[in-house]
Amino acid sequence: MGWAAGGESETLEFKRSTRKRREAVRAVCAMLNHRGGRVLFGIEPDGRVVGQQVGDRTIEEVAYELGEIDPPVFPRIDRVPLEDGREVLVISVPTGINRPYSYRGQAYRRVGNTNRALSRGEYNRILLERVHGEQRWENYPAEGWTVSDLDAAEIDRTVDEAISRGRVEDPGGREPEVVLVGLGLMRGGAPLRAAVVLFGRRERLTAEFPQCLLRVARFAGTDKTEFLDNRQFRGNAFELLAAAERFLREHVPVAGRVVPGRMERVDEPRYPPLAVREALANAFCHRDYAIGGGSVGVAIYDDRLEVTSSGSLHFGLTPEVLFGPHESLPWNPLIASVFYRRGIIEAWGRGTIKMAELAVSAGLPRPEIEDTGGCVTVRFRPTGYVPLLRVGRDLSERQREILSILDASAAGLPLREIHVGLEGGATVRQVREDLASLRTFGLAVPTGHGRGARWKRR
Repeated sequence: MGWAAGGESETLEFKRSTRKRREAVRAVCAMLNHRGGRVLFGIEPDGRVVGQQVGDRTIEEVAYELGEIDPPVFPRIDRVPLEDGREVLVISVPTGINRPYSYRGQAYRRVGNTNRALSRGEYNRILLERVHGEQRWENYPAEGWTVSDLDAAEIDRTVDEAISRGRVEDPGGREPEVVLVGLGLMRGGAPLRAAVVLFGRRERLTAEFPQCLLRVARFAGTDKTEFLDNRQFRGNAFELLAAAERFLREHVPVAGRVVPGRMERVDEPRYPPLAVREALANAFCHRDYAIGGGSVGVAIYDDRLEVTSSGSLHFGLTPEVLFGPHESLPWNPLIASVFYRRGIIEAWGRGTIKMAELAVSAGLPRPEIEDTGGCVTVRFRPTGYVPLLRVGRDLSERQREILSILDASAAGLPLREIHVGLEGGATVRQVREDLASLRTFGLAVPTGHGRGARWKRR
């Protein structure tokens, strides 16, 4: 039997007979809360097909147990005949549309080929996702707000950009009310909260929508002990995006790297701007605006750049899933739709994939994504770049080449290996002097002493 050949999995469970129907229905409940699946009666745990006698009474007992699932479901039940007169009973369910489901008062989730009880927090999260399509923060009317409280110039820019990119038809006019209705941002003559987030004027947002906040900081070193610059900006999403990009231009060093074999210096931002912009756009589209004290954050350290946003990942998305093909499931689809029409995000469901492609093509590792502590963090780390703004003068070509060699070794290299790796005709003494200078600049550090010393990038 084909279904049994691959063994149990997230979407498949075996039971020897319907005497195990309670355990089986628990698995059905878990599958409804996950990706759907099948439960087969008449299959040993090792996959051997044994079948069982199936009569009307058998079907009634299974159907009764399935009736203990809440909300009610009506799974497909198939009877597969075997040659000896026995049958395999197959219960099939899709992903439930009314999740979370519970069985005999307890909700379950599928983890591998096991069924785990849902915690209260997990249950509430799934319940929130279920009602999210119709009842979410962004699609409620903004009480007391009118179209006159919105930035008409920003609305005009959005329409012009959307028309030029072929993502909206020319409405034939620029009246804000007409545009907002066309974008799905008005109801009953009142702008929705999404419209306020996108186009609200800064003065009123500061008092009534404190979560429309951007926090930016440049820290000295690799932790938050000391900062070199620390600011906050308030405004609509487009203003905050522009403020974040200005801050990045001020503080992300234009970095130099040596092109191997040509000794050419290439100057470019330490982090690819388009990749970072994609991370910022995702933060504004997917963050949880219902958190009154929430924000989007940009933090620049000596060894990384982080973009954070309030809220968590939803709909079963995980950091690893986000870097592969996946369905676009924005937490704020109205806001995300306007960002798409405006050309800030380019394709549904590809934002994180594009971000990774841009980083890797620029010589950086794939960005990291974390979902912890009530916020999602996207982290960029540099590779092979020399941050020029960290030093008081430009570096020599040989010093740049030394740093390029050190970048290739996480464990560090002794002086003799660095000397051998250089393409020019430098002496050991010149290399030693260059390393001393790089140490003074804070770009390289030795470990050990004497002949056993090894040099590493700092």
